[in-house]
Amino acid sequence: MKLGVISLGCDKATVDSERLVGELVGHGAVVTPDLRHADVILVNTCGFIEAAKRESIDAILSAASLKAQGDVKAVVAVGCLVQRYQQELQQEIPEVDLFLGFSDLHHLVPELGRRGLIADPVASHPGVRLFLGEQPHVRYLKISEGCDHTCAFCAIPLMRGKHRSEPLARLVREAQQLEAQGAKEINLVAQDLGHYGRDLGGDGPKLPDLLEALLGETSVPWYRLLYVYSAGLSQRLVDLIAHEPRIVPYIDMPIQHASDRMLERMRRPERRRTIGAKLAWLREAIPDVAIRTTCLVGFPGETEHDFRELIAFLEEAQFDRLGGFAYSPQEGTRAVQYPDDVPDAVKRERLEELLEVQRAISAERLARFVGREVDVLIDRVADPLDAAAEGGGGGGGATHVGRVQWQADDVDGVTYLSHGGWAVAGGFVRARVAESEDYDLRAVALA
Repeated sequence: MKLGVISLGCDKATVDSERLVGELVGHGAVVTPDLRHADVILVNTCGFIEAAKRESIDAILSAASLKAQGDVKAVVAVGCLVQRYQQELQQEIPEVDLFLGFSDLHHLVPELGRRGLIADPVASHPGVRLFLGEQPHVRYLKISEGCDHTCAFCAIPLMRGKHRSEPLARLVREAQQLEAQGAKEINLVAQDLGHYGRDLGGDGPKLPDLLEALLGETSVPWYRLLYVYSAGLSQRLVDLIAHEPRIVPYIDMPIQHASDRMLERMRRPERRRTIGAKLAWLREAIPDVAIRTTCLVGFPGETEHDFRELIAFLEEAQFDRLGGFAYSPQEGTRAVQYPDDVPDAVKRERLEELLEVQRAISAERLARFVGREVDVLIDRVADPLDAAAEGGGGGGGATHVGRVQWQADDVDGVTYLSHGGWAVAGGFVRARVAESEDYDLRAVALA
């Protein structure tokens, strides 16, 4: 069976896709990038915001249209959008053969087998995960599913359910497999990493225990923590980050707002004072820590004063990176009880101002690294023809693209590395930072 894959949404969804594809390959499937000539197309959807929903529906429709145009025999849709709107999708897009919510994914292989599209398990394949991206040295490890938070704007608990931690031993085995596939950086992801282990009993493992097991059972150079609520930042966890060089000094800590009135309205657990105290603690405890956050503007009831409070706090807090979003109502969430009273034009203006303020802050924060010696993880090697055009001769003038430990894959800036002609993708190069820009660094490889 030739399998085409369309994977949409966040990194957690990418892990889901890789696990599903690994299972299908374990039953004889062969992944093909040519969707027109696939036997089966698997579409992993996203339902987080309206734009993601539209993208997912377009992808499903496009895949379904190939049944009439090419060799496609079946289209399977899974993921968050399907979990929330399965009945509606089945009625509106009958060309799709299978819509499977999260609780139904175990039916995937039997249903494809019933249609004669899939074979018995292939013993030589582990059937756990198959890499779908372009950089096998950068991988993601989803350590839990679901969320117990009750944020008013968020539909994730409606799609993913309550928080469930993955068994520690299973995560260690998966990390070992990722390392065997070439992983040099593993990003731990979940709806809230800090909740890991809370459902495993009082004596069960917590996030620091998992990190210590991963460090002890693998030799992966970089582990990164993405998306940790500040309430989950325990003293033990912070000490571990501070003293373990293989855990990069980087924390993604979403705050969403800084007006206490809006934080309460959003049903967020923190307040401006406690957020500020956590930031001060982290920066004192972890040398050179980079802190990324997420903010939401235009939530129902947000006044100009509330927005000004947020901007003032960002200028005070000096986050290294920030992702910004404008509010859109999500069916089934608590926030839909409020009138969506912030005009779309005002939402756009506030988001633009927010990102512009953060651009200047990020540029100032990044400038502190100029002159430092750093390790650069190479993501893309320069084209030899480009290097020759730059006068590099044998490639000595090549400009590669990589990242330092303060730059997360995909969401942050990059580091441009010159005079690193011998570099390879997935390798580390020792370099000196020569200059900084708004989000990017430029470095020169050391001899």
